Amino acid sequence: MREIANYNLRDNNTFGIEAFCDRLIVYDSVAEAQKAAEQIRAAGEFLIIGGGSNLLLTKDFAGLVVTPEPRFGVEQVDEDETGIYLKCWAGTQFDDVIAYAIAHQMYGAENLSLIPGEVGASAVQNIGAYGAEVKDLIVKVEAVEIATGNVVSFDNEACEYSYRQSRFKQDWKNKYLITAVIYRFHKEFIPHLDYGNIRAELQQAHIDMPTASELREAVIRIRQAKLPDPKVMGNAGSFFMNPIIDRDKFEFLRQDYPDLPHYTIDEQHEKIPAGWMIDRCGWKGKALGRAGVHDKQALVLVNRGGATGMEVLALCDQVRKDVFERFGIHIYPEVNIV
Repeated sequence: MREIANYNLRDNNTFGIEAFCDRLIVYDSVAEAQKAAEQIRAAGEFLIIGGGSNLLLTKDFAGLVVTPEPRFGVEQVDEDETGIYLKCWAGTQFDDVIAYAIAHQMYGAENLSLIPGEVGASAVQNIGAYGAEVKDLIVKVEAVEIATGNVVSFDNEACEYSYRQSRFKQDWKNKYLITAVIYRFHKEFIPHLDYGNIRAELQQAHIDMPTASELREAVIRIRQAKLPDPKVMGNAGSFFMNPIIDRDKFEFLRQDYPDLPHYTIDEQHEKIPAGWMIDRCGWKGKALGRAGVHDKQALVLVNRGGATGMEVLALCDQVRKDVFERFGIHIYPEVNIV
């Protein structure tokens, strides 16, 4: 277990925000997670992070920060007639899991390609993109209970997954250190192409029926074309969740905005792209101080260079205000703001 005092978290958040914590602990096994839990119980103030790809730090953190060792750890633990089960270390990059799965003829995560973040965070956030969510792959989450140091596990149902939500973000917040996630991948590749511009991207490459690798590569090209590289321009990917509104509200808005894009959730609800509304409010490519809205994807807030977390938060608040004033819809950050 590694411990570092007075640690600068700049390299532990993809916004590239400078913020110091009193102490950082990095655990590399279940046993070390149990030791970290002891340290947390003694510390009082603490923060659990993964790769920092869904994190906005607005100030220094006067306490203990705990994170899993960022390393690759994947093993096959079971198999049935149609699926293969992979147990993945919490600090493994989730995109590396997808690449490994495809290389070993395991399918189902192609549309989630290139989403930044670690395995542990995938189970907390229920990451998703292009019509897919990781909840549909998760079988079990293994963790250490902070209060007792006990090793525990939760099946998918217990985690109560929904759109970008889980119990780990709600009543289980700060109660567990995740050590591993078990995913079930499919033996048969069934491509899901009818979300976003996946089909258009494939057609441009003259591909009608993609292989899993070709679908993954198409998704990666789409993401790279519209999302900035955090190594070049600090960001946390999609900053806001797409709001789900009732059909009456949707029909009312469509009277003024006939081109309003939407994705049907059920007979009573529609999902509206937050980025579309932000763009219509004139924010795309605009800045507030050193924080800005990305010029290719309005859902992404960026650090244009030297921005503080408070500057990004001020931009977030102004964008939310303008969207509500124009559309009467509240949009909420997907990013964890500390």
